[in-house]
This record gives sequence, C-alpha cells and structure tokens, in this order.
Amino acid sequence: MDKDLVIEAKQNEISIALLENHRLIELNREENDGKKGYNVGDVYLGKVKKILPSLNAAFIDIGDQKDAFVHYLDLGLNFKAFDYFVRQINANRNYSTFYSSVKINEILEKEGKIERFLSPGQPIMVQIVKEPISTKGSRLTAEISIAGRNMVLMPFSDKVSISQKITSKDEKQRLERLIYSILPRNYGVIIRTAAEGKKAAVLDAELKSLIQKWEESWPKIAKSKTTQLLFTENSRTTTILRDLLNDSFSNIYVNDEAVYEEVADYISLIAPDQEKIVKFYKGSEPIFDHFEVSRQIKGSFGKIVSIKQGAYLIIEHTEALHVIDVNSGIRAKQKDQEDNSYEVNVNAADEIARQLRLRDMGGIVIIDFIDMDSNEHKIKLYKHMMDVMSSDRAKHTILPLTRFGLMQITRQRVRPATEINTSETCPACNGTGKIGPSILFDETLERQLAFYVKEKGIRNFTLKVNPIFAAYLTKGFNCIKRKWAKKYGCKIKVQPESDYTIMQSSWCDAAGEVIVDEA
Repeated sequence: MDKDLVIEAKQNEISIALLENHRLIELNREENDGKKGYNVGDVYLGKVKKILPSLNAAFIDIGDQKDAFVHYLDLGLNFKAFDYFVRQINANRNYSTFYSSVKINEILEKEGKIERFLSPGQPIMVQIVKEPISTKGSRLTAEISIAGRNMVLMPFSDKVSISQKITSKDEKQRLERLIYSILPRNYGVIIRTAAEGKKAAVLDAELKSLIQKWEESWPKIAKSKTTQLLFTENSRTTTILRDLLNDSFSNIYVNDEAVYEEVADYISLIAPDQEKIVKFYKGSEPIFDHFEVSRQIKGSFGKIVSIKQGAYLIIEHTEALHVIDVNSGIRAKQKDQEDNSYEVNVNAADEIARQLRLRDMGGIVIIDFIDMDSNEHKIKLYKHMMDVMSSDRAKHTILPLTRFGLMQITRQRVRPATEINTSETCPACNGTGKIGPSILFDETLERQLAFYVKEKGIRNFTLKVNPIFAAYLTKGFNCIKRKWAKKYGCKIKVQPESDYTIMQSSWCDAAGEVIVDEA
C-alpha cells in the first residue's frame, strides 16, 4: 500500500492530506494566522478559577475566553509532587538540584475531594487533552507527559512502561535495561512501539531532547506564577509525522520551502533512513489540485457522500452525536434483497471508517444500516467494521447491530470535527435564491443591444447564452434574432453555451472580446 503525505502551505494555513493508494484518508489543518491557539499537548501554568465540589472538579484559567476544566481523577497520582514543585521553585534555587530532591512517593488517593488540593487563585501546571468544543472549554490533565517518536517522558515518575505491541520478551528486557541505565532521577518513560529495534544512541538523544523541553519551562515558572504557556507540542505537521511515519510511507510532498526544511530536519532526527522520501514540489499547478486532493475534499465533506454502485450515505451532525444513514439509492438489485443489503452495508462500512478519520468525528456515532434478516450477515458486518476501524489511531468502541439495524460507535474526541463547506454560490441567483423574471430576459438583452449599437457604434455581435434561451431567440424564420438585426442594423450570431445558466449571457464584439458578462 502506497502512503503519501501531501502538505500544502498557504499564508495563514497549512493543510496536511494523508493518501493511501492515492485515496484521501485524513485531512488536518493548522492555522498560522498569529492568533492564540489551544492545541492538544500544550502545557500551561494556569490558575484555579472556581472549585465545583458537586462535580469534584475545577475550572482553570489558562488565558482562553472559556475556562478550562479539570476533574479530580485527572490530577494524576503524582499531583502532590507537581504542586510542590510549582509552589516552591524560584530564581534563587538550583533548578536541577531542586527538581531531583522533590519526593514522588506521596501518591494522590484515588477517591478524594478536589477542594482538599485546589483553591481559587492557586497556580497549577496543566496540559490540554481536549481542545475547546462548542460551548465547552479545554479539558485538562495535571499529569504532564511529553511525547516523542520512540518514547513518552513522564516527569515526577520513576517507572518504565513498555508498549504491549512489542511482543518479544528479549526486546522488552533490552529496552527496559537501556532506559533505566540512562534515565535521570524523578523521570519515568513509556516506551512506544516505534522504539523496537532502535539503537541506544537514538533513544538517548531523544530522551535528552524531551528532558530539555521540560527543563526549559522551569525558569518561566520561577520568574512568574502568572498564567502562561510553558511549552507546546510540535507543530501539527511534525506531530502527524511522529505518530504516522513508518516504513510504508512512500513520499512526503511539500510546496513551501520553509515547511520542507522543517519536515526534512524532523525526519532526519526521528528516521534518518527515510530522509529521501521528503520532496519539494515545484509544479505550477496547486499541489492539492495536482494530487487530486481538492477534488476528493469536494466529494467527501458534503452532507451526502456517494459510495459504490449508486448507494450513498447521509451524514448529519448534532450537538450530542453524529448520525449516518445508509441508502441503497439507484443501485441495480440483481441479487436477492438480503444479499444486496449486505453488500451495500459492507461497502458503506468501508466508507464510514474513512469518513470518521477524515472528518475526525468523535463522541457518539449512530449508523442506520439497511435492514438485514440474517444474523450471520449482521455478525459478519460487525466483524468487518471492527477490521476496517483497526487502523484508526483514535480510541474507539464498536457495539454490535441492534435488532433495528443500528450500530453505535464511540470514538475519542480531542478536537472539533472537521467541517468543510463544499457548496458553491449559485451563479444564477448569486446566493439569494431568487432570479429576475425570465419572461423579461429578452427585453434586458435588447436594451443592452440598443446601448452598444447607438452609444458605442458596435455593429457585429456574438451573443452567448444558455442553449434553451438560444433556441428561443433563433426559432422560426422571423425569429427574435432577425428582428433585432433588422431593427438595429447589425449582425448578430447566437452561440449556445452549455455551461451557462438560464439567465446568463455574454455580448462579444467581432474580435470575440467580451463586452459585457452579466449573470
């Protein structure tokens, strides 16, 4: 399977498209307009705004218009160490010595009250785990983690955990011994699947870079306890590369030189052997048009999405959930109804799995499949949906079909679903929903003709109009066109244009230059 990443950099936005076998699978957009953004992974020094004892939670001010939210269970087992560090650090201390001296054995009890540990005005270090969605502010955690390509650094921890996807016991033992041998005091690490087989030098370099990012935030806290951004995740581009990049990637195309340098430098750091797959696009055609990304966006983000053989999906978004309706459409039913329904549902499952990733739809998703009587088909469809969703990086749960043919999927939601308006302004009405009276259109054209003949002295015209109106002007021996030519003493050629709307016209002179183009 070919995997290509196409990166389109514009003045205020970077769009990143993931293609599998030239088919659009994921689309991410990162705004670069100078406005303050709140992205998953960013770490802030906030202030407690309000305690909510009934919810065992608190609102935190991180500088956003909407107060962020943290629950007691999101404070983390090592919250006492983080809290002590934030309160006590100051410019007169040796930062490294102070950090390593903080005790991390005082674990936060699982069933406690948040008002015992937080109070209004208190500074608190937090990390965004969900961006603001609708009327809700960001969701926070006080258990800070810093993700890299091969590992996740956990400050104020002393444990090394290893991804369960690494199955080799020898490799697990090697990685565990290696990390423990280079890990400083009061740091823990989660070893990611990508670390399997990596050399000690690569892991050591990454560990040092993650620790450096964490330690560079200390002087900011020591200098001022006010609300501030301490450090941010990588850009959306490099974050996607960090999570997605593997040996199956074929090419990464970038149309901007600065972004190309950033991506090439990051690839050389995390996967030096794949540095050659980064390519700078120099074509005159827009990069998304060249790789047919624009066309796929137009066909994939509407309310109605076509699938195979005339079937289609209707996708609706509400505040509480997303609803997807499967329709067989004009599909030719050559098989019996049960087999036909099953085949449509399987094709729909493939497209739904793609749509969930493409639109980053999270929360509750309800799918209304076409009714099937066979329990065997229902079980096979459920297993098929499990298979096609297995490559989705977002955490998700899929429930079997109900007796009414409904399937429920819950999918991790960390940011608002991507919505792209694929509709275009109608050229006939300019978006108003109304056009002038068509019965008077010929009078409008005659007034224009009289003006050009009498005021500009033009005597030779080509009139471009919709084929229906062209037939109206030229029908019969004594047609309207002949009457106009005789009345104004000019030559008129009527040229049908199939892409013109019923009320669209263009007057051209003898050289073919447009005199007026009126919609």
